[in-house]
Amino acid sequence: MNDSIKIINELLVELFNDILTIEKEALQSGPFKDLSITEMHVLEAIGMHKKTMTDVASQLGVTVGTLTTSVNRLVKKEYVIRTRSEEDRRIVHIELSRKGKLAYRLHEKFHTDMVKTMTDKLSDEDNEVLIASLNRLSQFFKEQYHLQ
Repeated sequence: MNDSIKIINELLVELFNDILTIEKEALQSGPFKDLSITEMHVLEAIGMHKKTMTDVASQLGVTVGTLTTSVNRLVKKEYVIRTRSEEDRRIVHIELSRKGKLAYRLHEKFHTDMVKTMTDKLSDEDNEVLIASLNRLSQFFKEQYHLQ
């Protein structure tokens, strides 16, 4: 492996792990200590509008069965409301409860603050380079691995 490939690989792995650690620590020290990172990501996928279980599972890249396990915990913790469609009882809708929306907004603010703190330290030119590079990287992964 040549040096640049090794360095890029190490940086990507380190950044991914660091962001997960920062997220986990923020969750554990905040008002929603009872949420795991996985559960928070489910709340993010549901978002502020009612969705079907199938849509959320597809967005997360998991089976409906896997999502059901997380949603069951989130319903029990009162972060999510689950209802069946009146027209087709096979369709299950999920949406954030008031508590879920609060957790969602707080987590969204956490992400915004984290990125703002980082980008505030960069010049305008460095910010533009970062955005362009991340866009190319994101596009590559979407095309290479057939992501949404």
